[in-house]
Amino acid sequence: QVQLVESGGGLAQPGGSLRLSCAASGIIFNAYRMGWYRRAPGKQRELVAAITSDGSTDYADSVKGRFTISRDNAKSTVYLQMNSLKPEDTAVYYCNARIVLLTATRDYWAQGTQVTVSS
Repeated sequence: QVQLVESGGGLAQPGGSLRLSCAASGIIFNAYRMGWYRRAPGKQRELVAAITSDGSTDYADSVKGRFTISRDNAKSTVYLQMNSLKPEDTAVYYCNARIVLLTATRDYWAQGTQVTVSS
């Protein structure tokens, strides 16, 4: 019953922009840290950005100043605004919802959306 549904991926030119959205259902959204991960060809999955319920954010060094994560708790949706895109940003992007409990950490994942940056 938990679903994370992504949208907004696609093709962009270097220097262009895309905005990813991830709508969550089946969870108490405000209890979760929301994040975006990506996996580029031949590389390990990495955390791109994360945001807590109160709005605290973290970014990978490679995207600082270019990407912005935000969330709309009323809509149970997290966004990733990607500006000044580079070919190195090409990857499958995954929306993540994480909750840390006393006895366990639980993660939910979206199916992934392809972002391709190419001229």
